Amino acid sequence: MSTRRRGFASMDPDKQREIARKGGRAAHKKGTAHEWSSEEARIAGRKGGEASHGGGRRKKPQP
Repeated sequence: MSTRRRGFASMDPDKQREIARKGGRAAHKKGTAHEWSSEEARIAGRKGGEASHGGGRRKKPQP
């Protein structure tokens, strides 16, 4: 199995940002872009921290 980067991942990071920025602007112009509320952002951040096992709030092992 090859681990070489292909497609979008193989592009120069600046080129990736340029393409992503165009997509974001197009979505906002079309009205389909997601606007995060502070509550949604808080929940998403917590879930991300739990998924990465970060934040120092690990559950204690059961005896």
